[in-house]
Amino acid sequence: MSIQPKCLATAIGSLPHSDPAKAVGVVLANIPQAPIWPQLPALGMNEQMEIQYSEGMPRRKIDAEKRRMYFDTSGDYSEDLATFYEAYVTAMDPDGGTGDCSAMAITPEFSKGIYALEGTLKALGGKRPFVKVQTTGPCSFALTIVDENKRALFYNDEFRDVIVKALAMKCRWQIQKFQPFAERVICFIDEPILSGFGSSTYVSVQRADVVGVLKEVIDAVHADKGLAGIHCCGNTEWSILIDAGVDIVNFDAFGFGDTIALYPTQVKAHLERGGVLAWGVVPTSTAIREQTVESLVTKFENVVDNLVAKSGLPRKLVLEQAIITPSCGTGSLAVEDAERVFKLLGETSAALKAKNGF
Repeated sequence: MSIQPKCLATAIGSLPHSDPAKAVGVVLANIPQAPIWPQLPALGMNEQMEIQYSEGMPRRKIDAEKRRMYFDTSGDYSEDLATFYEAYVTAMDPDGGTGDCSAMAITPEFSKGIYALEGTLKALGGKRPFVKVQTTGPCSFALTIVDENKRALFYNDEFRDVIVKALAMKCRWQIQKFQPFAERVICFIDEPILSGFGSSTYVSVQRADVVGVLKEVIDAVHADKGLAGIHCCGNTEWSILIDAGVDIVNFDAFGFGDTIALYPTQVKAHLERGGVLAWGVVPTSTAIREQTVESLVTKFENVVDNLVAKSGLPRKLVLEQAIITPSCGTGSLAVEDAERVFKLLGETSAALKAKNGF
């Protein structure tokens, strides 16, 4: 599934706007070749990172008063799981599955941004090179959300499996929804919690388990010919993502740009087989106020040069297999700062394309 994005710009997910149409307008004005649907946490808890993807999952409970979500794993839940797995097999069975993942659809109640982007693209007509969608990753979901006893669901084998399979279906549902508007659909699996992998907090989380659950979601993305990316906005063991078979590794190149070069052998193999690095070189903090296109181009070139020096990769290959992104989502920023992120993102991508003859 190799592509040559040549410093194409796309983004992560969240924006701080409360008007979906305005958020989509910001996206299309600045990254028209690979637009995203905006997650809009300002609209309420239904658009928060895990809750937004929870529809259809068995035994999920939302406590609006306490503004939290948990799963009730008490009592006999066999019928609830049986109903879920029946829908899963009907859609996802590799031999006889229908591929229809609408049982795990995300409704307008939980995402205004999906439908705002879909409606706008439909009205504009034509196909763009890419459309990017996203889902909360299975590790971040299952290590963040707990059961009725406040135990993370990752440590419950049954419910962890449900979460992985539900998120896999949500990826396919999104890809199918946006295929009419794109030559290729990119689906990012957002895994911020992987920045804590190996720490004392997650010492019992095994590498093989992480690779396994990521691979299952990645395989689902590939089933609909999507391109699978994984986003982690902190430092992590980047080889985990590569070993899971991801197409695009997205990392915070502004804050942790040199960390990708700590895995030169794996990154070299990833790029040589057609994989992509998505460099989050545009900061999503108040640091954006001091940045210019020139400073971001310099930052990008410095971290690229470090990778080239450590890996022996041809610089041309690294640049051809590069996507430019913000370091993370912009949902927690002031609207003005978020819009500056998107403006500099588009302009930095254009400057790098021009400078390298793309």
